[in-house]
Amino acid sequence: MTRTAAATREDVVRAAARRFVAGERIDVRAVVAETGVARATVHRWFGTREGLIGEAIVHASEPALARARRVAAGRGALGLLDAFDGAVRTMAADEGLRRFLEHEREAALRILTSSAGVVQPAWVARTEALILAEADADRYRPALDPATLAYAIIRLTEAFLYNDAAAGLRGDSERLRDVLAALLGVTPAPPAPGAESGH
Repeated sequence: MTRTAAATREDVVRAAARRFVAGERIDVRAVVAETGVARATVHRWFGTREGLIGEAIVHASEPALARARRVAAGRGALGLLDAFDGAVRTMAADEGLRRFLEHEREAALRILTSSAGVVQPAWVARTEALILAEADADRYRPALDPATLAYAIIRLTEAFLYNDAAAGLRGDSERLRDVLAALLGVTPAPPAPGAESGH
C-alpha cells in the first residue's frame, strides 16, 4: 500500500535501506513514490541523494553492529576483538555493499569513508560506545582515549575492507583481526564460531 505524506523521515530511511540491502540502486523517485513524501521534503531532510544513501547504510548496518554489541558484552578486550571482527566479516560478505561499490565506485567510497559524511562518524560513534561500555565496566583499559581508538579502528577497517583500485570488497579479515588485536592490546584468538557468517 502506498504511504501518505504522513510518512516520517525514518520511513524514508527504511525504504532506502531495503533497496540497499537488496543490492538495488537507491532511486530517490522510487523512494518518494513508495513513501508518499514530497521530493522537496526528502531534499530538506537529507540534502542530496548521497545523504539519503548514507543514512540508509547506517540503518542497514545496525543489525551487524547489534550482534557486535552482544558479542562484546562482558568480555573485555577479547570480546571487543570478536565484536569488531564479526562486524567486518559481515560487511565483507554483504551483497548490497558489494554491489554498491561495484556500480557506483566513486560515490560509494566518498559516502563510506568521508569524515564529513554520515556513515563514518556513525560507525566511529558506535565503536566508541562499545569501547566505553567495556571501560566503564572495568573490563577493559584502552591504551588510547576511546574516541581516538574508535576512529583508528574504523579507518583501519576501511583500509583493509575497501579495495580502492577495484572499488570492491576484499576479504582481508585475518590480517585486519591481527592489527585490531594489537590496537586493543590482546593476543588474537581464532575467530568466534560462526564469525564468518556474522551470526
